[in-house]
Amino acid sequence: MGKPLVLFGIVAGVYFLGVYTSTQMEIETGEKDPSSAVIDEVAGMGIAMLAIPNQWPFVIMAIILFRLFDIWKPYPIRELEKLPGGWGIMTDDLLAGVYANVWIQIGVWSVSMLA
Repeated sequence: MGKPLVLFGIVAGVYFLGVYTSTQMEIETGEKDPSSAVIDEVAGMGIAMLAIPNQWPFVIMAIILFRLFDIWKPYPIRELEKLPGGWGIMTDDLLAGVYANVWIQIGVWSVSMLA
């Protein structure tokens, strides 16, 4: 959706802003990965949507796959969650977005090979 390079730049900005702000939230709340911090979801979904076809079925797949990987946390996502402060909060969701995007790209490629 949109120009991939622009979206990548936006996601990178959100990621680094999220590392800072979610670290501050952890300090202020005393909670590890406070549930009120949602900027990590924004960055992860941005990666899931990067360079996928601009059609609703792919957007829905990105949402579903991102949430699946974010909840399931296959290796090494769970390990990344253990990084200190905002790095762990942001990076595990970023990799969940990468996993979702890769599976969508594999699906798009597979369908194109059948055509």
